[in-house]
Amino acid sequence: MIYSLLRNVFFSLDPEMAHDLGMSGVDFLNRAGIACLLASPPPPDPVEVMGLKFRNPVGLAAGLDKNGEHVDALAALGFGFIEIGTVTPRPQPGNPKPRMFRIVQKQAIINRLGFNNDGVDQLLSNISDAQFPQRGGILGINIGKNFDTPIENAVDDYLICLERVYQAASYVTVNISSPNTKNLRDLQNDAALDALLGGLKAAQNRLAEKHGKYVPLVLKIAPDLEDAQIQSIADLLRLHRMDGVIATNTTLSRDGVEGKVNASEAGGLSGAPLFKRATAVLNKLAVALAGEIPIIGVGGIMTGDDALAKREAGASLVQLYSGFIYRGPALIAEAAAALANSNRPNAPTVAR
Repeated sequence: MIYSLLRNVFFSLDPEMAHDLGMSGVDFLNRAGIACLLASPPPPDPVEVMGLKFRNPVGLAAGLDKNGEHVDALAALGFGFIEIGTVTPRPQPGNPKPRMFRIVQKQAIINRLGFNNDGVDQLLSNISDAQFPQRGGILGINIGKNFDTPIENAVDDYLICLERVYQAASYVTVNISSPNTKNLRDLQNDAALDALLGGLKAAQNRLAEKHGKYVPLVLKIAPDLEDAQIQSIADLLRLHRMDGVIATNTTLSRDGVEGKVNASEAGGLSGAPLFKRATAVLNKLAVALAGEIPIIGVGGIMTGDDALAKREAGASLVQLYSGFIYRGPALIAEAAAALANSNRPNAPTVAR
């Protein structure tokens, strides 16, 4: 009820302004010790994935807290894990505003933010005092390349970020699937992805030995992939012994929002219209991987049943973003309860 009233206020504002106001409010409630006013705690449902112990399998997707400024406040809402970023080696402003648009009738969002962030050093400073990871909470850090780094040199940016965030992260996500950085998705092609993963795994092994800590590496892929591309990516994930994969990022498709206000805006579409496409890619990837590499399912989760459908398609964990914006913190407990009350399948159900 409280969030429904607040949402009416937020949705009367520009989306980025509403985001900043909302995050400030969550921070205030957390400092006051009354974050419980926004959400009931999710049921305990610990799960171990990638060698990490998650307090529940419902996480926050990257993009909401790009600079790691609100980790403790967001964790207080009941998320089982938090992923921050995408962060780049150097600060960058992102694309010109306006760059985020709601399609309220379809519970959707279009963004063309363009990895706007304060840079990796500022992110590390922001999380240095965060209590959530110090108390055993799982903190993922999502890394990308600067917009002006040539695509042929992209691996250098990812290696810089990996080196910098390694000690602070529970796991590191390699984002090569945002549609809002020019040519970034080219890194999903066979030769480029092979070289990128090879370089990152070599660095991971070196850093693990240096720091005495193994930090899992996760790849985030797009929903706009053909079946052959999904199979190729699965093969490379196995070849390079990646620790996990996130399926999926936002889509360039406008299926389900045609003719709606803001539907023609450039950028990636998230929210309810993405669910079917993202879940189909997740399922095909799960079948191709045959349980060898865990999958984090994200894209269009608006209800507990949606979270359960991701698990049935092959996900070990799920993440929220647009559903959290539209439904508020209540969705965290709803999704966690749906997963806790279900039997975990041993293999994905193949979509027909």
